[in-house]
Amino acid sequence: QVHLVESGGGLVQAGGSLRLSCAASESIFSINTMAWYRQAPGNERELVATITINGGGTNYADSVKGRFTISRDYAKNTVFLQMNSLKPEDTAVYYCYAYKRGEYWGKGTLVTVSS
Repeated sequence: QVHLVESGGGLVQAGGSLRLSCAASESIFSINTMAWYRQAPGNERELVATITINGGGTNYADSVKGRFTISRDYAKNTVFLQMNSLKPEDTAVYYCYAYKRGEYWGKGTLVTVSS
């Protein structure tokens, strides 16, 4: 079992920045892939960004390319999502995801971007 705890959400004005953190309950060396998803009210959950833990390769949804950056910190067993130039349409609950012989999800953190 991998437990994931998100933090860093909140209310920010359009154009502002937030950094989300996802702390894992074990060394992230043992995890294949981690990602951030988001779900806005009335919408399906969508993939925002992924990172291959040991290779460091990243992928982003077209809607966030150039504005969001996913990264990992081995010492802190944490994956981050730096979000810049936020837009009202980025408002959603953001979920951390990990794959290690199965899928694991955090409980989410709410990001609200006001216009």
